[in-house]
Amino acid sequence: MKRAFRYRFYPSEAQAVELSRTFGCVRKVYNLALQARTEAWAQSGERIGYAATSTLLTTWKRTEELAFLCEVSSVPLQQSLRHLQTGFTNFFAKRARYPRFKSRKKSRSSAEYTRSAFRWRDGRLTLAKMAEPLDIRWSRPLPDEATPSTVTVSRDSAGRWFVSLLCEDPGVTPLPARDSAVGIDVGLDHLLVLSTGEKIGNPRHERRDRTALARAQRALCRKQKGSSNRAKARIKVARVHARITDRRTDHLHKITTRLVRDTQTLVIEDLAVSNLARNHRLARAINDAGWRQFRQQLEYKARWYGRDVIVVNRWFPSSKLCSVCGTLAAAMPLHLRVWTCGCGTTHDRDVNAARNILAAGLAVTVCGTGVRPQRNTPGGQSVTKQKPLRCEPQESLLREGMEVKLGTPDRSG
Repeated sequence: MKRAFRYRFYPSEAQAVELSRTFGCVRKVYNLALQARTEAWAQSGERIGYAATSTLLTTWKRTEELAFLCEVSSVPLQQSLRHLQTGFTNFFAKRARYPRFKSRKKSRSSAEYTRSAFRWRDGRLTLAKMAEPLDIRWSRPLPDEATPSTVTVSRDSAGRWFVSLLCEDPGVTPLPARDSAVGIDVGLDHLLVLSTGEKIGNPRHERRDRTALARAQRALCRKQKGSSNRAKARIKVARVHARITDRRTDHLHKITTRLVRDTQTLVIEDLAVSNLARNHRLARAINDAGWRQFRQQLEYKARWYGRDVIVVNRWFPSSKLCSVCGTLAAAMPLHLRVWTCGCGTTHDRDVNAARNILAAGLAVTVCGTGVRPQRNTPGGQSVTKQKPLRCEPQESLLREGMEVKLGTPDRSG
């Protein structure tokens, strides 16, 4: 399993100049290639691939206007063309939007080096066009006898330099199987609520630094545009944002690692976070919670360690459905955190939702894709939004709540 190890490093003045020049050339080549491919399609309907843009790169280097491209390593420039090719491949496969031009102010500053453009010797990394190795702060060791296959150097908006080393990690192996499953409901009062009843608090990292962020932003607004003082003030704002992001990422890594290690099957909701963030009253809190990042970490760690992640349809009424009798409540406003069902069971809204998410997710593994739990309306009629397919294991999951037993999934229906 290949894994990227990211470290911070502190370049010398000469190295910083060389890397900044490389970032600019990478961005320039990417934009030129994107423009050439777009114009070729608009004018003659011709598709230009990586090979054609690589030939164009050689032509650009020979011109007087773009002769500065010869001053940096050619490998990051070729890699930028490969990244553009990947972007078009994803676009034609309908996995992404049409590639966009890179901006000097907003785009990520990075350059990718392959083995022919760096030297790795005795734990010291030296990039092409540089005489001295990088001053890397090894916050964690690389795997034994690991040799990087790709090196990516980047600089964030706060002016911090990072190097990412892609190498084989023999430590990423499937964990021993467990007979356990958990449903996860995300929220704002509590970041996560598990079907076991455990509630993980929401640290609200942005709220903790909101005063410092507002002070730095006010100072930035007072500076004249284009001045060096404004550039310094912008970096101060970026550092506050970076501190918030780092704390949020670290917290989510600790949570997802624990969940993946302790649980075999994890069931979550398929939330449209971007749509939920359109609520202007909750957008700031939703973005601060990091729900999308939580799901991304959970999914790739589950692939690493042999765990299962089941995603439940976003329209599944997990909060309004009684996890004991299956009755569907008519309404469930957000301010109602505890409610009592007609069967006499008093539910914590979030714990009940997590249990319903678990039951629905496991029912899919037992009865097949597309099966939803049958539920009873207050009038006593059985209702299902899909074809009325009865599934005894599925109904038992809803009645018993957390008392479930995992076995070999029967997909016969």
